[in-house]
Amino acid sequence: MALEFSGKTVFITGVALGQGRAVALAFAEQGANIAGLDLGEKISYPAYNRASKDNLNKLAVDLEQIGAKSALFPGDVRLAEDVKKAVDGAIAAFGTIDVLFNNAGIAAYGLSHELTEQQWDAVLDINLKGAFLTGKYVIPHMIKQKKGVIINNSSVGGLRGMNRLSHYAASKWGMIGLTKSWAIELAPYGIRSISIHPTGVNTPFNDGLAELEGMSPQEIAERSASNLLPVPWIEAQDVADSVLFLASEKAKYVTGSQYVLDAGLMTR
Repeated sequence: MALEFSGKTVFITGVALGQGRAVALAFAEQGANIAGLDLGEKISYPAYNRASKDNLNKLAVDLEQIGAKSALFPGDVRLAEDVKKAVDGAIAAFGTIDVLFNNAGIAAYGLSHELTEQQWDAVLDINLKGAFLTGKYVIPHMIKQKKGVIINNSSVGGLRGMNRLSHYAASKWGMIGLTKSWAIELAPYGIRSISIHPTGVNTPFNDGLAELEGMSPQEIAERSASNLLPVPWIEAQDVADSVLFLASEKAKYVTGSQYVLDAGLMTR
């Protein structure tokens, strides 16, 4: 029995950990080739970020054990040359990119009027400019194929204001505008564009925010989210399941819309 994504190639930013890693493994289980980009090194802001190339290497090993082919690249989504190199490498390895999951993102706390320009730029550049740049280099290949799905990982923070997270919220709201604009521009080529909006997710990202506040991950999730269903967070696998659905033929008429995975948060 053929797997749903056999022969397809999925390109993921922020692929090495958390939601990106879960999505990579989920697509691999369904027969997809996995291409991706991850910085794989510590950055100065936010200070909790301790990513390393070991994370990328471990993912490559885990994908190989599943039986999936992969082409994973270290690089910075803020840098056009890094993104282009990774996209070119994916095309050289697999010939197509069928699904793009724009996932790379950061967040840290600070009142908007107290943020430095550098802090604002770091969040907007990784979360929003990174999605734009990745799309810039992936989309021409999808246009040539006359098919493709782009899924932008926004947040519930892209649907409401957030205390002490204005730069994060602004970047995630921006992803909605980018998503809807791509949906309009790319529909003539059979390309769909969707944003997803998870509540807090149980990943190293959430652990990092907790570290900044001197709280436990569960405390930070409960404070940030206040989900309607009695859970402090959802799991990365829940996000992966949603991305698989949205990329599939079951969602073939879903484009330009916002898929909310919030445990009821936005209903409060």
